[in-house]
Amino acid sequence: MPSRSSEPASPLRRWQTARSWARLIREAEGLWHVDVRVLHRLAAQELLHLVQEVPPRLRHRVNRWLESFHVATRLR
Repeated sequence: MPSRSSEPASPLRRWQTARSWARLIREAEGLWHVDVRVLHRLAAQELLHLVQEVPPRLRHRVNRWLESFHVATRLR
């Protein structure tokens, strides 16, 4: 039986996946500090896209990473 590719297989994999999502969100937020309107629009689009892609079952873990990265974004 094939495993589901969207579900991490182990606690370590879940931890790595949640951390990766939080890092991507942190990087997208970092674009907000550049004083260029085009980059702000790009950052907003990227951040919206990333937030929508985080699997619901990982959002709590990703939020913990976002808090530790001191970024403003939080997932619902």
